[in-house]
Amino acid sequence: MSKLLLIHGGGPTAVINASLYGAIIKAKESSQIDRIYASKRGVYGIWEDDYIDLSDVSAQDLELLKNTPGSAIGTGRDHLEDEDYDKLATLINNKGFNYVLMTGGNGTQDTARKLSLSCAPYNILVGGIPKTMDNDLSKTDHSPGFPSAARYLAGSVKEAAQDVKGLAIHVVVIEAFGRDAGWIAGSSALAREKDGDAPHMILCPEVPFDEEQFLSRVKYLFEKLGGVVVVASEGLRYKDGTPIVEPVFKIARSTYYGDVSSHLAQLITKKLGIKARSEKPGILGRASSAWISTVDREEAIECGKKAVELVLEGKTAYVPVIERISDNPYKSKVVGVEIDESILEAKQMPEKYIDRENYNVTKEYIEWLKPLVKPDLPRFVSFIED
Repeated sequence: MSKLLLIHGGGPTAVINASLYGAIIKAKESSQIDRIYASKRGVYGIWEDDYIDLSDVSAQDLELLKNTPGSAIGTGRDHLEDEDYDKLATLINNKGFNYVLMTGGNGTQDTARKLSLSCAPYNILVGGIPKTMDNDLSKTDHSPGFPSAARYLAGSVKEAAQDVKGLAIHVVVIEAFGRDAGWIAGSSALAREKDGDAPHMILCPEVPFDEEQFLSRVKYLFEKLGGVVVVASEGLRYKDGTPIVEPVFKIARSTYYGDVSSHLAQLITKKLGIKARSEKPGILGRASSAWISTVDREEAIECGKKAVELVLEGKTAYVPVIERISDNPYKSKVVGVEIDESILEAKQMPEKYIDRENYNVTKEYIEWLKPLVKPDLPRFVSFIED
């Protein structure tokens, strides 16, 4: 009897369950797989012998997966030592699993690569399914989870901007996910309908933070507009690489930053005497089913399907990635690539997408992003425009 094991790793996204749906559907269609299981709450389930049998999930529940955020099988951030991989491989073999698929970002894909080596003596094939809202996974045009997070932030900034426009008396700093890359922060630019619309400043971690320049720009914009919206990435650092807010907790590769938006808002109030407030959507940005991108959901499903195809073809340590074929009309395809050690390198925004001088992103970035964030954001009206 042939058995597939599915594992989620790292933070959930709005479409991680869409990839799970794709993998289950493809496995059910295959005559090579008899039973489908999930390790409950990530690798933890293997250690604890805690599995979920997904073989006979109802068609209704499978359909619900496509629009369910979070992880329906549970995920985790278990740190593994080198000696753990052989132990895991033994446990996986003892349960009779033939195929293992791990859904996650850089760290999870590296785990899949290492686990594949330990599983090789048992003829167990291990593959990956891409997932990260930060969009910092290498080897792919973009990652499942990112377009929905981008759509959420752009839509939320657009809504907040209407509030600030109507009561233009303060600066609002909105914090975005992105420890090492400004992909999500930059997506807030889609909130604009015309030049001059919010966000008025976008701060990406690729650009070193300069407090004096930042405050000078805020002061100029406030005197000009009365109400200012700033979007700042959680991973902002000074020129020497030091985070502008000391991390509150670190474990392995995971860093939990302090409130960057709160810090910046306090700077504005204390140094400039301007009323400022902070907003930190946090996990709301990855747990919103209302803002799911239709493109993101479909590509996530295809990545889940492709991952199953790859292991059934006999490939181990492979992960599906998205290749863009065209922008207008937008077309993409999902292909498999081998996971190597470079998977741990966070993919930052290239310089051509960042407008350093104006605290902004470029038109090239907006054109790259726009096809991914569908359907289009709603339009608003204001009668107080000058």
